[in-house]
Amino acid sequence: VQLQASGGGLVQAGGSLRLSCAASGSIFRINVMGWFRQAPGKQRELVATITSGGRTRYADSVMGRFTVSGDNAKNTVYLQMSSLKPEDTAVYYCHAKREASSGTYYDYWGQGTLVTVSS
Repeated sequence: VQLQASGGGLVQAGGSLRLSCAASGSIFRINVMGWFRQAPGKQRELVATITSGGRTRYADSVMGRFTVSGDNAKNTVYLQMSSLKPEDTAVYYCHAKREASSGTYYDYWGQGTLVTVSS
């Protein structure tokens, strides 16, 4: 599975950005896709995920401001970010979890896209 993320950039506090992540390759049996982020000096943390069935999960820090969605026809997941804050500044990584026929789960990561929110 290859993940290609795009959409990062510089935005002022209160602004919006939309990230996209397109999956290709062995995309069958991808159970979950979503986004993690890593700020300088901090650990990578979950931002939002969406299951193949459409169930979503959000970090408390982004609840109500970010929306994760998926387009199964395009094998793409999106992260709409609104009311951005300087503390949202981080490298955002697309993630996918796939279940192999053996029952083993595999994690895949995109290359990361930088989001910078200025105050």
